[in-house]
Amino acid sequence: MTSISFEDIAIVSCGTLSMELNHLRQEGFLDTKHLFLTTPGLHEDIRELERQLVDRIQKAKKKADKVLVVYGGKFCYVNADEPTRTMRTIIAEQGSNVARIEATHCMDMIASQEERDRIAQEVAGGEKVWWMTPGWVRFRHNVFKGWDKGLANENFPRHTGGAVVLDGIGYLDQYMSEHPEEFLEYCDWMGIPMQAYSVTLDRFKSLLLEQARILLSGPSY
Repeated sequence: MTSISFEDIAIVSCGTLSMELNHLRQEGFLDTKHLFLTTPGLHEDIRELERQLVDRIQKAKKKADKVLVVYGGKFCYVNADEPTRTMRTIIAEQGSNVARIEATHCMDMIASQEERDRIAQEVAGGEKVWWMTPGWVRFRHNVFKGWDKGLANENFPRHTGGAVVLDGIGYLDQYMSEHPEEFLEYCDWMGIPMQAYSVTLDRFKSLLLEQARILLSGPSY
């Protein structure tokens, strides 16, 4: 994979993806000096999501001329009061030197719809799957803030293929080994089994590189 430097780019991301981003920093792919995170799971509170996102972007602008936002679009920000106000709108308001990764949500950053369909066929016979990334496990109480057992029962059991964690960092196996009781309690709360599916972070890298190239080729003010 052709690489470019992120040294002159600040990253602003949903905290749900902090583990993947730090993994890419540790392996040397993501050489940014500036990583700003919002609280994981803010798709449940879009006003706070927008507040934190704009705040982190403003802080990032003070550190670098160009800012790359790691947030999904279609599913991460749904404004029922203002349906025409979207994630794309918010990013456009931040100026030409701010770009967002092109994906619908964090799962889509790790595996495309086509890849997820193939994985669902492989591990669940094509039945409906509840997709997750490792952050949905580590930051469970943020991601599902306000959810009780009743709400869990309304949402999870219809995913008859169970929950699949798209794991590009080997997190879930370690979690199950170190915290088996927590893992079993999580599955019990969801009412469906959970399993890891090992993936690479190649798609994530490609999406980051795509927007980095656009930012670095554009004007700087």
